[in-house]
Amino acid sequence: MPNLRLYICIWTLVWKPLPCTDRVASNSEAQTLPYSSTVLGGNMVMTFVFSLLLLLVGPAICGGTFSDLFQPYWAPQNVAVDDDADQTKLSLDASSGCGFESKKKYLFGLASMQIKLVEGDSAGTVTAFYMSSDGPNHDELDFEFLGNVSGEPYLVQTNVYVNGTGNREQRHTLWFDPTQDFHTYSLFWNRRCVLFLVDGIPIRAFVSKEVSGIPYPRSQPMGVRASVWNADDWATQGGRVKTDWSHAPFVSTFRSFQIDACDLLEDGSGTEVVTRCTESGQFWWDKPEFDGLDRHRNRQLRRVQRKHLVYDYCRDKLRFSDQLPRECVA
Repeated sequence: MPNLRLYICIWTLVWKPLPCTDRVASNSEAQTLPYSSTVLGGNMVMTFVFSLLLLLVGPAICGGTFSDLFQPYWAPQNVAVDDDADQTKLSLDASSGCGFESKKKYLFGLASMQIKLVEGDSAGTVTAFYMSSDGPNHDELDFEFLGNVSGEPYLVQTNVYVNGTGNREQRHTLWFDPTQDFHTYSLFWNRRCVLFLVDGIPIRAFVSKEVSGIPYPRSQPMGVRASVWNADDWATQGGRVKTDWSHAPFVSTFRSFQIDACDLLEDGSGTEVVTRCTESGQFWWDKPEFDGLDRHRNRQLRRVQRKHLVYDYCRDKLRFSDQLPRECVA
C-alpha cells in the first residue's frame, strides 16, 4: 500500500497537533452571512494538503463506485445511479424522499463524498450525509443541509447522537453557494475527536470527554448514509416556510465516494470489530499525529465559528432551562 504510506508520511510532516477543541464563538460573534469566501483567508496550504492526501489515499484504499460501496435503503425508484459518470441523484417528490447506505458498517476512520445540493427554491427540504448505527440507542453523526427559498443561503446543521440521545445541534452558513458546484463533505472519527469538514476545512469538533463521564460514540459500528426528504415542519425558518411541490422533484447529486475506515467483517461479531478497530496504533487515524488539529486548522475552525455559526446548542440556555448539557461545561 505505497499510497497509504506516503499519505501518513506527508501528514506527519505537516500535521502539528494541538488538543482538539470544541470552542465556539459567542452569540454576539456569530453572524449570518451570504455566500462569501472571506472565511478562509490566510495560508491555504493545509487545505490543499488535506485534499491532496484524500486523493492519494482514496483510490488505493477506499474509493469506489456507488455500486461498490452503497445500496438504496429507501424508495429505490427515486435513486438514480450512474456508475460510469460517478454520479448518484436522490430525488424528493410529493410521494416520497429516498436514501442510500453503505454495504458495510465502520468503527472509526474517514468518510467523505462530494455533493451538489438542490437548486432554486429548496425550502422545506433536507439533504443529509451522515453515519449511523441501528436501534433506539444508536450513535449518529449528521450533516443536514436545510433548504431555503431562492436567493437565501442554505444552513448546514450538524448533530451528534450518543446512545440514542442527540440535541447537540450546531448550524452554520457556508462561504459558497452549494447548489452551483460540487463540494466535499467529510466525517473524521477516532477515539478522541469527531471532525466535520467542508472542503477540508473543519467547521466543528466534537471532543471526547469520557474522563468526565460524558458519553462518546466509540463502540457502535456505523453505516454511511445519505438521503433527501421533506421536513417542512421545521427545516426552513422554523417551519414557517413550507415545501412548494410545484418545484418538485428536488434533486441532490452525489459523487466521489470515499470511505477509509475500519469495517465490520461479514462474519464478525460486534465485540470482535470493536476489539479489532480499537487496537492501539493499528490504523492511521490512531497515530499520535491525529490527536488534534494543527494551529492553522484551529484558526480555520475559530474563523468559521466566528463568521458562520448561527446556532449552538451549548449557548441555548433557554432551551435547556439554564442546565446546559454536561459536555458544554466540562
